[in-house]
Amino acid sequence: EVQLVESGGGLVQAGGSLRLSCAASGFTFDDYAIGWFRQAPGKEREGVLCISSSDGSTAYEDSILGRFTISSDNAKNTVYLQMNSLKPEDTAVYYCALSDSCTPGAARYFASWGQGTQVTVSS
Repeated sequence: EVQLVESGGGLVQAGGSLRLSCAASGFTFDDYAIGWFRQAPGKEREGVLCISSSDGSTAYEDSILGRFTISSDNAKNTVYLQMNSLKPEDTAVYYCALSDSCTPGAARYFASWGQGTQVTVSS
């Protein structure tokens, strides 16, 4: 069974930083694509960043360029989302999800999802 568990969310002031973790199990970690998505209240879920074992990283959202980075530790079966210079508009529930590829990046192409972790950025 594929399992994805997010952690690391919390409350932070604008300009602060958080690092989210996605602990994965139940699949071959040397052949994967894991994306980070977020959903704010009243808004649709949107892709943020994705990383794959074959193609490296892919950005889905221009507003995070230069502020967010994605990385993986294959030995730990974990993907990280480092978030710097956080803004109130980054407030959302953040999810990690598993697919065969980062492209296409729509949520419907990701078959397995974690339960999410809340990120709240105060102004």
